[in-house]
Amino acid sequence: MSSHPHAAAQDAADTHHGHSHGHEAGHGTFRGYMTGFVLSVILTAIPFWLVMSGIIESKALTAVLVMGLGAVQIIVHMVYFLHMNPRSEGGWTVMALIFTLVLVGILLSGSLWVMHHLNYNMMPMSPEVMKNMP
Repeated sequence: MSSHPHAAAQDAADTHHGHSHGHEAGHGTFRGYMTGFVLSVILTAIPFWLVMSGIIESKALTAVLVMGLGAVQIIVHMVYFLHMNPRSEGGWTVMALIFTLVLVGILLSGSLWVMHHLNYNMMPMSPEVMKNMP
């Protein structure tokens, strides 16, 4: 800050108007937010429709499609609502995007692996056994 009164007022005005943030992250526009919202609704409705209609016979393929659309929805949220792009924060947001993609890949594959092994290793129950359970 300078000792000059006009410079101090200009510094305060720059800080108030967001000029001294040190990054080029663009703030969202109404059109950008609406695009993100519409994409999010579509990426939520499609998996719901796939599961509820049972249009795909294979449950494994349905699960993969639902998880894939969920991963795409995460990217939509990061781009349209968190404003992650190569220009903002000196490229560090791209590193955060890559980290998120790796983490999502690990979580999705690990979840599928655990669910598969639980399904494979669970003891089948007959209706008679279920009736006698406490």
